[in-house]
Amino acid sequence: MEPSTKSIEVPELFSIKGLVAVISGGGSGIGRMITRALAVNGAEKVYILGRRGAVLQETAKPFPGVVIPIECDVTSKESLQAAADKVTKEVGYINLLWCNSGTSGPESPELSSSVSLDQFIEANWKHSVEDYAETFRVNTAGFWYTAIAFLKLLHLGNETGNKAHRSQIIGTCSTLGFGRFAATGRFAYGQSKASQTHMMKQLSTHLVPYGIRVNMVAPGLFPTDMTASMTSTGYDASKLIPEGRAGSDVDMAGVVLFLTSKAGAYLNGNCNLISTTLLDQTATQHLRIFSAFFLSPHPSLNNLGN
Repeated sequence: MEPSTKSIEVPELFSIKGLVAVISGGGSGIGRMITRALAVNGAEKVYILGRRGAVLQETAKPFPGVVIPIECDVTSKESLQAAADKVTKEVGYINLLWCNSGTSGPESPELSSSVSLDQFIEANWKHSVEDYAETFRVNTAGFWYTAIAFLKLLHLGNETGNKAHRSQIIGTCSTLGFGRFAATGRFAYGQSKASQTHMMKQLSTHLVPYGIRVNMVAPGLFPTDMTASMTSTGYDASKLIPEGRAGSDVDMAGVVLFLTSKAGAYLNGNCNLISTTLLDQTATQHLRIFSAFFLSPHPSLNNLGN
């Protein structure tokens, strides 16, 4: 007799019914896409954290009783503790923590054949140490303390046993954390995203004894507030995407449902690149930049051989 196929059929395999989740930065951009994907597909509670109360309320409005906004600053331990206390009081556990809050950091001109070394130095030196460090305060320290603040609730999610698979942390990293190219000159952003990725890898190892999984997504080009300046300056990575467009809520929802359901329950320490476009762009840009650098007059080459 053939075994039942029910466990590998879509309704069972990708079900997230009953899931209790917390999403930092869940009110806008990619966080909003994640929130909606969970809310419309059967999650029991989705707590969304963020500093902008009105934005959180707007995202929660279509899902009364399911999506619950909590004003929270991920760079404040007190604020994170208050958010965790609220979730503890209302449900007592979570199955999923999605660390998604982030900031883009200061911008500088991209390296090109028209920018002299002096201009490059000036453009990057003008940013204060505080502005540079703020990128890491939000993207790195904010990720870390968000994870620590909700670990106990994730552990209680395992003990509750409302889901067949283990509790999980997912972090929204970025393809720019893997590439050498700083899109729109956001050097601090790419560096902070690389540190996020390493942090998640460390946690995926250290949390094994507690039965808590840790995975990552690294989105390419998606329409968000942070990518708006890239498109406004003529940066068109979509030309390198077979679909010929930026990512959509449908693309994000597919990844969300895979990672948060039984379908992705065996994953730990994985980083899921959602379009490697910005990595492809790295190679393309480097080729263009260095071809221009060596095949055309450049201020840095004027004195070579003298």
